[in-house]
Amino acid sequence: MPTNKQQRLAAQRRLQRQLEKRAEMARKRRRNLLVVVTVVAVVLVAGAVALVAGLDGDDDNAQAAASSSSAAATEATAAPAVTNADGTVTCTYAPDTSGNPSLTDVGTPPDPASTPASGTVGLLMSTDQGDIPLTLDRAAAPCAAASFAYLASVQFFDGSICHREVNQPTFGVLQCGDPTGSGSGGPSYKFAEEVTPETTYPRGTIAMANSGQPGSTGSQFFLCFVDTQLPPDYTAVGTVDEAGLAVLDTIAAAGNDGSFEPSPGGGAPNLPVTITSMTVVA
Repeated sequence: MPTNKQQRLAAQRRLQRQLEKRAEMARKRRRNLLVVVTVVAVVLVAGAVALVAGLDGDDDNAQAAASSSSAAATEATAAPAVTNADGTVTCTYAPDTSGNPSLTDVGTPPDPASTPASGTVGLLMSTDQGDIPLTLDRAAAPCAAASFAYLASVQFFDGSICHREVNQPTFGVLQCGDPTGSGSGGPSYKFAEEVTPETTYPRGTIAMANSGQPGSTGSQFFLCFVDTQLPPDYTAVGTVDEAGLAVLDTIAAAGNDGSFEPSPGGGAPNLPVTITSMTVVA
C-alpha cells in the first residue's frame, strides 16, 4: 500500500501533467487564433484590391481573380518604358498568361523598341450616339498611345459597346474598350502604367483602365465627363475635344442602370453606346 509520501508524489505528477496539458491547449488556441487573424487580413487585402479594381477590365468576381493572377504573371516582364538616345522609348508589351478566355489575340504594337515619345495622334471614335474625337499625347504616355493607335488600326474596338458608366459628382466616366462587352475582355498583352504622382483626371481626360496591379494596362479606357477624383494609378493618355464632350454629356445625362453597384460602381449606360469604328486620323 503506497505511503503518504508516495501518494503526495503521485498527486503532484498528475497535477503537473494536467498543467502541461492545459498549457499545450492554450498554445494551440493561440496558434489557431493567429491563423484566423491572418486569413481575415488576407481577405481584407483582397477586398481592398477589388475596390481598387473599380476601373478594371474584370468586373465580375471570377474574372477579378483571373486578372490578379494575370497581373502577377506579367508584372516581372511588363517593365516601364525606357528612353532611348534618339528620344524614342522602348515599350514592353508582355503576354497575358492568365488564361482569360475573353482576351483577343491581335499581336502587339510594331517596333516597340523605337516608340515615338513626342507629338500627338488623332483618333475618331465614331459611335451610334455621335462622333467623339480623341487626341493621344505621345509625350505623356508613349506606350499607351502606341498601343491605343495600334488597336484602332486593326479594328479592335469596332462594334464594341461601352459597357460601364459612373455618374457621380467627382467620378463621372464612360468606360469602353472591351470587344466582348463583358468588362473582362482585352488584348492578349498588357503593359506598364505611365503615371506620376501629379497625374490627375480632369474633365476631358482619356485614361487607361487597369486591374489595380502594376503592369496590368490593356485596351479598356475611360472618358472623364467631370473632374474625376482618382489616385494617380491610371495612365492619362490624351483628351476629348469639346464636340466629343457634348456627346458624352448627352450620354451621361441619361444615367446608368446601377448594375455594377456597389462595387466597382455604376452600371451600363441607360443610353447604350456602341463604337461603330475607331479610326486613326492624324
